[in-house]
Amino acid sequence: MTRKERFNAIIGWFAENQPVAQSELHYDNPYQLLVAVILSAQCTDRRVNTVTPPLFERFPTSGSLAAATFDEVYPFVKSVSYPNAKARHLIAMAQMLEQEYGGVVPSDIDALMRMPGVGRKTANVIASIVYDKPVIAVDTHVFRVAHRLGLSDGTTPYAVEQDLERHIPLEQRAVSHHWLILHGRYICTARNPKCSQCPLTAWCREFPLLSR
Repeated sequence: MTRKERFNAIIGWFAENQPVAQSELHYDNPYQLLVAVILSAQCTDRRVNTVTPPLFERFPTSGSLAAATFDEVYPFVKSVSYPNAKARHLIAMAQMLEQEYGGVVPSDIDALMRMPGVGRKTANVIASIVYDKPVIAVDTHVFRVAHRLGLSDGTTPYAVEQDLERHIPLEQRAVSHHWLILHGRYICTARNPKCSQCPLTAWCREFPLLSR
């Protein structure tokens, strides 16, 4: 089976059986999504969704967050991973957002990546969800699933991103990110993957080993 055939089969299965897929983070606007994605680094969406409602109530805009102190922000994020760094990143991000972009979350990937706490994955998530850009964010779930299903042999997230974007049509890239991340989160988990529940074992390169 060629890689193109593999992509067509796997993406085709998702398109037919799970046509609707979206982020599990809760947000009402681009500013809130940016905050939530920064907080979600190495942290579950479920945890982030418990943290953000009181955080957004206290800091409803980037302007209010930009004017906050570390001691004001930290109590709201102390239960997420790396709370010290994330509290500082959120404040610095909001300050840059206000000072350089007038409070409007930019659509440009490079502009997003200049912001504290924003790496390529976060920038791609924002560009994809908010601005409908045909990019794929590669986190640990997407990286793992892409390798197991033979969609990429890339050794870095960026290399996997390039492989996925090379083979997935523009109009399917945004939803494909969600298909892969949700599959990795609930079925193709890092430990004890649920192979008996997986509909994609025919294309999984590790199925014989994982299913033992």
